[in-house]
Amino acid sequence: MDKPASTRQLKVARELQRDLAEIIRSKGMAVFSGSMVTVSEVRISPDLSIAKVYVSIFPSAKAGEVMQILEENKKVFRGELGRRIASQLRIVPELDFYLDSTLDYAEHIDELLKK
Repeated sequence: MDKPASTRQLKVARELQRDLAEIIRSKGMAVFSGSMVTVSEVRISPDLSIAKVYVSIFPSAKAGEVMQILEENKKVFRGELGRRIASQLRIVPELDFYLDSTLDYAEHIDELLKK
């Protein structure tokens, strides 16, 4: 079982989430083939070297395409993140992008409830 995240991990994760959301927003929807990308959560490893970035994508039909774009541009995002957080962290964490499907799940439940 995972031990709970430390206060430092939570603070760093929150900061990374805010910065990554801004970086992604600054790229514009055109980069993500017209999709809206939201950073829904960031979880960081205890040694602060790996950040799991959960994103929700709308419309979800383009999720595969957008995830590929995020994956291909990981280094670019990490570089920009490094420029933003260089004063706060010694190392810029590696970014791993994951699809957050809670929106799809909520939509599915909503549809089931309407039946």
